Amino acid sequence: MVCGGGLRHLWTQKVLPADIVDTTTQSFYTSGNGVITIAPKTTSVAGANATFGKFVSSYKGLTVSSTEIVLPTSAAGASAPTSTKTPKSKTKTPKSTTKTTAATSAVYRSGTTCAKGTKYAGKKATVQVTYWPSAFAAKQKPVSYSGNPATLRFTDDQLITVGFVPSGTTLPKPNGGVVTALLDAAAGSSSTTPTSPITPTTSTSTTAPSSTSTTAPSSTSTTAPSSTTSTTTKSTTSTSG
Repeated sequence: MVCGGGLRHLWTQKVLPADIVDTTTQSFYTSGNGVITIAPKTTSVAGANATFGKFVSSYKGLTVSSTEIVLPTSAAGASAPTSTKTPKSKTKTPKSTTKTTAATSAVYRSGTTCAKGTKYAGKKATVQVTYWPSAFAAKQKPVSYSGNPATLRFTDDQLITVGFVPSGTTLPKPNGGVVTALLDAAAGSSSTTPTSPITPTTSTSTTAPSSTSTTAPSSTSTTAPSSTTSTTTKSTTSTSG
C-alpha cells in the first residue's frame, strides 16, 4: 500500500499482475491472484535461500529495498496512447496525429511526501515491512522487519505486508481474498519429502504496492515470495501505504 490509499478507503491493497512466462524455468511466479508460487530450480533459491529479495529480483520492473519501492508499469498503471486531429483549414490538408505517452514506473523513496488525495497526504513516508509467521495461527502478533527486505526468508503460511507509509504506521494483514487464495493453494498441493536438494513447488501469496496501494505477497507464507525445504509452502505478502 502507498500512503494509505485513497481517502474513501481505510486501506487499499493491490496484488501484482501475473508474470508467468515459463513455469519449467521460473523459480518464482504469480498468477495475479495474490499468490506466488515458489518452485526452486536450483539450490541457490531453495530452502533458506528462498527469500523475498529472490522473488522481487525475478519480477520484471519491481524493486523493494529498505529505502525505495519501484512498481512496474503493469502494476502502477500506464497511460494509454491518445489520438487527436488537427482542425480543418481551407488552405491546409487535415492531418491526423497520434501522441503516445510513455508508461512510467511508480517510484516511492523514503523521506518523500505522500501525494494529495491519499490518507497520509502531506506526511513523509518510508518503506516498511511487516510479517505474520502463520496465516492460520490464532492470537499471532505481527513482526516489523528491519533492515533490507531482500533478506526476509519465507516460511510456511507466512503473511507479509509491504507499505510506503509514515513511520509508526501499523500495517494491516493481507486482505481476505489473498488469504483465501493461499488456502486454495494449500489445498491443491501435496506434502511429500523431497528426494533431491531442490525444494519442491510451493505457493506464496503477495500483494503488490500500487499508486493507491502497495504489496508483494507469497504463497508459501503470505503476500511476497516464500519458500521451503519440503513441499508446497505458502505465504502472502501485501503492500500498504
